[in-house]
Amino acid sequence: MFKKVLIANRGEIALRIIRTCKEMGIKTVAVYSTADRDSLHVRFADEAVCIGPPASAESYLSIPKIMAAVEITNADAIHPGYGFLSENADFAEVCTGYGIKFIGPTAAQMRKMGDKVTAKATMIKAGVPVVPGSDGLLKDVAQGKKVAKEIGYPVIIKATAGGGGKGMRIIWKEEEFKVAWDSARQEAKASFGNDGMYCEKFVEEPHHIEFQIAGDQFGTVCHLSERDCSIQRRHQKLVEESPSPYMDDDLRERMGEAAIKAGKSIKYEGVGTVEFLVDKHKDFYFMEMNTRIQVEHPVTEEVVDCDLIKEQIKIAAGEKISGKNYIPTMWAMECRINAEDPYRDFRPAPGKIGSFHSPKGHGVRVDTHVYAGYSVPPYYDSMIAKIICRAQTREECIRKMERALDEFIIEGVKTTVPFHKKLMKDPDFRRGVFNTGFINTFELGEPEE
Repeated sequence: MFKKVLIANRGEIALRIIRTCKEMGIKTVAVYSTADRDSLHVRFADEAVCIGPPASAESYLSIPKIMAAVEITNADAIHPGYGFLSENADFAEVCTGYGIKFIGPTAAQMRKMGDKVTAKATMIKAGVPVVPGSDGLLKDVAQGKKVAKEIGYPVIIKATAGGGGKGMRIIWKEEEFKVAWDSARQEAKASFGNDGMYCEKFVEEPHHIEFQIAGDQFGTVCHLSERDCSIQRRHQKLVEESPSPYMDDDLRERMGEAAIKAGKSIKYEGVGTVEFLVDKHKDFYFMEMNTRIQVEHPVTEEVVDCDLIKEQIKIAAGEKISGKNYIPTMWAMECRINAEDPYRDFRPAPGKIGSFHSPKGHGVRVDTHVYAGYSVPPYYDSMIAKIICRAQTREECIRKMERALDEFIIEGVKTTVPFHKKLMKDPDFRRGVFNTGFINTFELGEPEE
């Protein structure tokens, strides 16, 4: 087992990893930018190293600075968390070159899933259902139009290096293709430095359902059931739950088998997520694989009683997994609380937090790195907390979440708590009748006095 783990991340996920490491008797090293010197992950790590100014490119994305921190603290492993360098194959390769264990998949495994076109080809070969579309990257608009005509409109064009909805456009008819193509390529080039595009059939009324998988260094892969991530805005997840209200036993079995096939096809090592789109006929298609821990991992932890960070560390240290597939016996739901103003188109709202009180009670968990007096910096993702509730049924879980949201006091900055309160009361949401387009028609109304 590792003696000292450096966490190449910040905020709540860094704090989350530190807690598990402490419970496993492993020393921890926090790295931080000057904007994060007062963050809790800095306070609770055994050691902390400042790696640069607020800009991510000069701190959390700087491989040389992170490796320098490894060297001066004598860490023997790195946990990348999520975001930043967590899916950067070059970073994993550098760690290996220095004899430092990267807690996650190998660089080769990441590369097979990091590029969407390569991932799709890998899944086709493995026998995992994929959305009909172009065979690789599109050369130009003419080829894109030809593919769209063959598979039928509507279609969606996506950046091969994309993520978070960037470089993505839905096209309903041929006349719209050229404008959408130019716009998506320009956005992809600016966001990822890569304007390669591919085209797929647009799945109407889709549900976004993902399977948590784990694979060890000995070829065993299992799944820990599904999470429903269909409540999202501009491809950014807002609420996640497990099990999915859209799921039935047959669909779970088929999707679980496909997720395991996906993992085995690349000899996956670590904890990861296979994401699918499920249409209104309950046909499902591979979308992408996230080769890292997910923001929403606590949802799975609550329904299968498993510390996924601990599993990541044990797998990286060479331990075997049981190979058992898990089916939820309870219901769990997570609301992401962002420092954003939901009444002003979710505009980021950084600033200093005044009063802060997080909800408590049976079946209520809050993962956060903020506190009264903490200043939310404007440089990073706006998520400041996650509320996770667990109960015997979905209805009980929603009622518990309503109570927890009512108890959550965050003053000084605008947050998405009012949005989640309204969502929990929505009749269709409560009945489980929703898909990825749900928020497009959801009416938040006026702020409460």
